[in-house]
Amino acid sequence: MSLSHRNAARSVRFLGVTAASAALALSAAGSALACEIGDFSAAAGCDGTKGVITVTDKDASGVPALVTVFLENNGADLRQVGEQTVEGSKKGAVITFAEDWAPNAVYRIHIKATKKEKVLVDEDIAGNLTTPAEACKTDDDTTSPSPSASESESQAPSSTPSTPADTAAPSPSDSSDDSTVPSANNAPSPAAQESNLAETGASNTGLIAGIAALFVVIGGGAVFFGMRRRGSSNR
Repeated sequence: MSLSHRNAARSVRFLGVTAASAALALSAAGSALACEIGDFSAAAGCDGTKGVITVTDKDASGVPALVTVFLENNGADLRQVGEQTVEGSKKGAVITFAEDWAPNAVYRIHIKATKKEKVLVDEDIAGNLTTPAEACKTDDDTTSPSPSASESESQAPSSTPSTPADTAAPSPSDSSDDSTVPSANNAPSPAAQESNLAETGASNTGLIAGIAALFVVIGGGAVFFGMRRRGSSNR
């Protein structure tokens, strides 16, 4: 074989190897960008006081996928929660389903991805989804607000002792009751005494006059009988 024929054969073999390598590289790249069930994941969480189910699609090729969520009961579909379409991304595209899930509930998440009428994925996320053991907190589960600083200070014991109840100022009712008891300073004034004496003397004037007249009569009778006895003895 001449030198030119050898060089030509080597060139053909080199081109063949290069083409095969390129085909393998393209095939690997296509496989890496292909949508598959491993690109999808699901989780149950809370949005405030309401439960939600989120599905994340990390398909870098961005193939649209139909996501359907079912509530399971003993391995059978109890009801369909919802259905949404998601286009994945390398960072991860997330869709949310509002669902007030119960603790330890089981959900089946089905994924169906189609590209140019070619079905790439048509299966469930492995293992299904089991919700947490505790449900989302409701408004009734929120703790009561702590007392404010002013309330805390008012409830704190004072450094100065409080006034005993026995020494408290008398109430208006107590003062009104005490007013009925005569005090030592309530003695009648001299003018009142003179008025009382004047009234007493005026009311007893007739009695005194009668007694004086009686004494006059008795005295006159005594003088009269005394003079008669003296006259009879002189005879």
